[in-house]
Amino acid sequence: MTRDTVSGHTLKNRHIAMIALGGVVGAGLFVGSSSAIAIAGPAVLLAYVLCGGLVMVVMRMLGEMVMRQPGRGSFVEYIRAAYGNRWGFVAGWMYWFFWVVAMGSEAIAGGLLVQDWTGLPPYMLAIGIILGLVAINLCAVDVFGECEFWLSLTKVASILLFVILGMGFVLHLFGPRLAVGANYLGHGGLAPNGIAVVLAVIPTIMFSMIGSEVATVAAAESANPQAGVARVTRSIGVRVTIFYLASVMLVLAIVPWDHVVPGKSPFVAAMTVMGVPGAATIMQLVVFSAILSCLNSSLYITSRILSELARGGNAPAVLALRSRQGAPRLALGASALAGLVVALCSVLSPNLLFSFLLSCSGGVILLVYMMIAFSYLLLMRGEDAAGRNWQGYLSIGGIGIVFVAMLLDPTERMTALASLMTGVFFVCLFDGWRMVMRRQQRARAGTQAGCL
Repeated sequence: MTRDTVSGHTLKNRHIAMIALGGVVGAGLFVGSSSAIAIAGPAVLLAYVLCGGLVMVVMRMLGEMVMRQPGRGSFVEYIRAAYGNRWGFVAGWMYWFFWVVAMGSEAIAGGLLVQDWTGLPPYMLAIGIILGLVAINLCAVDVFGECEFWLSLTKVASILLFVILGMGFVLHLFGPRLAVGANYLGHGGLAPNGIAVVLAVIPTIMFSMIGSEVATVAAAESANPQAGVARVTRSIGVRVTIFYLASVMLVLAIVPWDHVVPGKSPFVAAMTVMGVPGAATIMQLVVFSAILSCLNSSLYITSRILSELARGGNAPAVLALRSRQGAPRLALGASALAGLVVALCSVLSPNLLFSFLLSCSGGVILLVYMMIAFSYLLLMRGEDAAGRNWQGYLSIGGIGIVFVAMLLDPTERMTALASLMTGVFFVCLFDGWRMVMRRQQRARAGTQAGCL
């Protein structure tokens, strides 16, 4: 094993673009959008526009920081450069924690999805899925990149095919000639439950659109990191917003919003109306590929972030070691083990421990995004002549509104409070870690003095 700072410049631009999409487009769109639609009706489109705009602004800020100060590493290093080691530690560990919980949740969801196909219990399937993807991540990074490319391409192709079919149906090119456009206004209007409910669904939508910042980590293992990040950050936010907005807009045109059942894929309902044969089976396969893609990205990002933390002295140094293939094996193993623990918690204690982990992780990614915005404002001082700092202030204000919406919503209030307490926990953890490291340094200094 080696202590290389990067694991080999072998990812291509197409890999980076698809890795970024792989972290974003998942079951949150194909299934999770049903809850938002059922609450807000057609007004949910406004929430998608607002959340997509926030993602675009955050990615633009990351791209500008990389262009001005290239070569630092992931966004965690930019937070460290702006506000010191404490906040780099907090951001890195919160981000790792968020993706570990997401990994366990996606794994058990994948197990539940294929349970009927295999007859095996979901926890065994979740373990098998994670171990299989660990094997892929242990290979050279280009192997991971190629696998993620095709998994993500499956999702993108599915969305594009749905949009094409949906447009054809809405334009009466095939299928029954229904007055589909009337679904926007014919069931209580554009905002049947009031415009205020848009705030209530923003947290759900925001969490489904998070993950494109993975590109800043993946780009470090490409031939030209600076150009790779710049290219992806300029386009990924727009692509994600278009994918989400176009597909949900067509769902609402084809299926009356009050016919959408929370927890059931609205895409299946739309394809059934269009007369697509085997709609449920097709969507089940698409969702499973989306889960595999998100899990693959989760393993990649958690192992790289943990390895980066170790290189910066904010995690055990042994986690920075890399294999000859360039994979941070120990960091990958530790992250996979943590994800397995989360998956098992969903089986052993679904209503207590697993629910607690979901609440704690639910909003920490928003705290990380806010730290990115504050870091942007500090690192880009002197650039305001170009009128760029509005992005930082807009992001901070937007994230603040999301948190206020969560606090006002009884169903999201606990998640917001638990996420804030999780941030406090990692701040305290840094103080404990620093104390341990100082004691070790004094002990080593004493040993060396004794030898002299």
